[in-house]
Amino acid sequence: MQQKLALVFYLFILSLTLSAFSPKKTTNIKLSSDAIYKEKESIYNELGLSELGLSKSVFNKAINGWHRLMLGNQLSNTTILTIADLSQSSNAKRLYIIDLMSKSVIFNTYVAHGKKSGEEYACAFSNKLNSYKSSLGFYVTSNTYQGSHGLSLRLKGIEHGINDKAETRGIVMHGADYVSEAFIHQSGRLGRSEGCPAIPTELSAPIISLIKEGSCLFVYSNEKKYFRRTSLL
Repeated sequence: MQQKLALVFYLFILSLTLSAFSPKKTTNIKLSSDAIYKEKESIYNELGLSELGLSKSVFNKAINGWHRLMLGNQLSNTTILTIADLSQSSNAKRLYIIDLMSKSVIFNTYVAHGKKSGEEYACAFSNKLNSYKSSLGFYVTSNTYQGSHGLSLRLKGIEHGINDKAETRGIVMHGADYVSEAFIHQSGRLGRSEGCPAIPTELSAPIISLIKEGSCLFVYSNEKKYFRRTSLL
């Protein structure tokens, strides 16, 4: 009898342990992506993005593309949306990393453009190898690796003829010393990359860890050529 009671007690404790470590059911953002798309203007206001320098028009475009990617099952890190607004001065904190489920801006910081894209402002863009220019459009983040700039994040450009050469060109997100307020004070503008969206060194690890492996990145500028060619907007 005591052995049976001990066995029952053991099984009870085991069931509690397995329950504690079993995967928890999470909200499927795919079920709410339509709601986020429809409520984008109220979300924009709730996030206070106007005060942070991001226009409603750019945010709406980013949500439109994110929604299209969601409908196409192209995102696995579905809650995070990253916007690099290259229409702004490089001296502005023009990188916005947003958690759409918690409706919060996780990071708002600096991001560099390519050295051949322009000085303080980016005004020229390219998908060509060795152009040293930024490429506009929508990307899906990939895996990480240790490169010459430390922890780096591969980016998959998904817009044909616009940014789909990103992997061949070695366009990645990485930290860089020239992405800092100290560099701005010294040079009058942020430093520039070879086409990569470089970010502050001290934020590279937390940012890359957050957005890696299947989240949406939108690199924006008001270039008319891009809007004539994109199929996501």
